[in-house]
Amino acid sequence: MDDGGMAAPRPHDWSIEGREYARQEARRGRRYAYDDLDPARTALVVVDMVPFFADAGPYFRGVVPNINALAGALRDAGGTVAWVLPAVGPPSDWAVGFFGDSVAAMFAASGGVGSPRERLWHELDARAGDVWAEKSASSAFFPGRSTLPAGLADRDVDTLLITGVVTSVCCESTARDAATLGYRVVFVADGTADVRDSVHNATLRTVYRTFGDVRSTADALGMIAGGASK
Repeated sequence: MDDGGMAAPRPHDWSIEGREYARQEARRGRRYAYDDLDPARTALVVVDMVPFFADAGPYFRGVVPNINALAGALRDAGGTVAWVLPAVGPPSDWAVGFFGDSVAAMFAASGGVGSPRERLWHELDARAGDVWAEKSASSAFFPGRSTLPAGLADRDVDTLLITGVVTSVCCESTARDAATLGYRVVFVADGTADVRDSVHNATLRTVYRTFGDVRSTADALGMIAGGASK
């Protein structure tokens, strides 16, 4: 990303323009669609946090503490943590045609090797009882291309906290499809990472305008705590 792989880990300098908040407040009478959540019906969806993306720069590593904080709080409150990894296999004909042979092969192998836990970035706090899923599309909810919907099927989940990488591709795609399926989407602004602030913030604007709320980790932790106290 911008400053090279050796830069100190940090989250994005994220923002949403005041006029976007004003637009939603005028439409629905409040800034956020979802002011509370039921932890037992909430899943933290962590997208593509694998070593392939870790070398890209400081933003990947900068969101790790926030993801771990959300995972611990949601588990303690009776919610679900779902780790979504890229499926590994030969590149599709579409990918070869679009990216070219070498890049298509690189992306097809991005999920890594070994068990799911071995493939996940080593600093993430995965636990027994978490949901593990793979996806062979950008979205973790695209029909027939991800095992996440089946993993959540018996958990009565209605709210998703979306985190991971890359903000503008797989995280955004996941948010779009989840909203289409009727989930309450909360996109965690400092729990997602991209190549630079401007790209990251463009997705936050899109999600907030049309697909779900955009909240900070602190906000999401507060929502979890508030739901757990009821």
